Amino acid sequence: MAMLKPAGWLAALIATVAVVIFFMPPPAGVAVNVMHTAALLVLVMGLWATGALPEALTALLFFSLAVLLEIARPEVIFSGFTSGTLWLVLGGLVIAEAVRMTGLGERIARATLGTRVWAYPQLVTATVLVTVVLAFLMPATIGRILLLVPILAAVAERHGLERGSPGHNGVLFAVIVTSFQCGTAILPANAPNLVLAGAAETLYGVQLIYAEYLWAQFPVMGIVKGALIVAIICRMFPAQTRAAGKAADLQPMSGHEKRLAVIVLLSLALWATDFLHGIRPGWIALAAAVVAMLPRVGAVPATVFQERVKFGTFFYIAAVLGLGAVMLDTGLSKAIGDALLGVVRLQPEADASNFIVLSVLSTAVSMIVTNPAQPALLSPLAGHFAEAAGWPIKAALMTTAVGFSTLLLPYQAPPVVVGMQLAGLKLRDALRLTVPLALISIFALIPLHYLWWRVIGYFAK
Repeated sequence: MAMLKPAGWLAALIATVAVVIFFMPPPAGVAVNVMHTAALLVLVMGLWATGALPEALTALLFFSLAVLLEIARPEVIFSGFTSGTLWLVLGGLVIAEAVRMTGLGERIARATLGTRVWAYPQLVTATVLVTVVLAFLMPATIGRILLLVPILAAVAERHGLERGSPGHNGVLFAVIVTSFQCGTAILPANAPNLVLAGAAETLYGVQLIYAEYLWAQFPVMGIVKGALIVAIICRMFPAQTRAAGKAADLQPMSGHEKRLAVIVLLSLALWATDFLHGIRPGWIALAAAVVAMLPRVGAVPATVFQERVKFGTFFYIAAVLGLGAVMLDTGLSKAIGDALLGVVRLQPEADASNFIVLSVLSTAVSMIVTNPAQPALLSPLAGHFAEAAGWPIKAALMTTAVGFSTLLLPYQAPPVVVGMQLAGLKLRDALRLTVPLALISIFALIPLHYLWWRVIGYFAK
């Protein structure tokens, strides 16, 4: 009889706990269906957090069990598919693949970095800037990492930083960590952002506006955190650069690249001005993806849709949104919210302490269920948090983003793990960056974020 691997034992343990909760007699005042929903939550969140099953397979498992066990109505379970955010994901998957296929992403990176030899701090700074710029244009974290890691690895070697050296590792960590952490400040750029936006729409009818999200989050989570990443990398991975090769000349832009550049820039302009025209980001992304695949007009063949686009993320986001809706519909979110409110003790007119408590709570939850799944767990509770703190619902929702923007351990963000595997980077080296970055984020950036929100009046109803 074949022995189970550790992941198999973990999955079996999670399933056992879920079964026990499912058949456990409910406490006084708690409906049986709340226990059933809790069991499904433990199973699905546990499998997502541990990676015991592929994310998409766990998503399909959620849909099938929720329907077969009649935990909620089908229109609630599958409500994620009606969210504009889910179609933002699909459009982003197509655009990201088009940026990679046409070579536009590589051109942007190389054109930004140029052919000169940079001093090491300048090289790390330029790497962070390129990564942030691409986060605006390429809404898929894994896609950005897969595109940039080989390009920046070659740039690092051209600067005399040998593969495996501290300087080479520092440049690649700058790409990988910035892609996720600074990407959380740009609405379409990361999976947790999209889960949060979809949950806000599905659960509360609240639309997170691209420009508003950028204004509230980017100054601290984008600009300040980007500068902090540069400082820590230069401290933890010191190096000296030197000329060690010449970069190949850039070829003229192809027609495909030019057309895709126009499509992406128009999409970006429409996203940034959605507060003026009212067209939701999901429909803009979907239209951009369709145009990008149109014969003669677009930049990539229509076959990219079935041959290149990986739909696992699409079903994963739909399941996460559906799980949040089920929690709200069955009353589980209210039960958890009441329990948490008894612990965190939010008080009206205490914005500073409320913000810090919720931000730290969101960070702690991210360590347990991973960053992409965190908004699925906390978004259904945002209404309770907002009521207790006397905040608008948007402020409570957006505070969860402060939590999932913090990365203490690499496993919390699957794209970071993928990037490390691609670059051949070691966990102990990653911790030299992520641990101090997380500690500074908790003790310095969270208070700074609070002050920024006070300045812009984000807590006012």
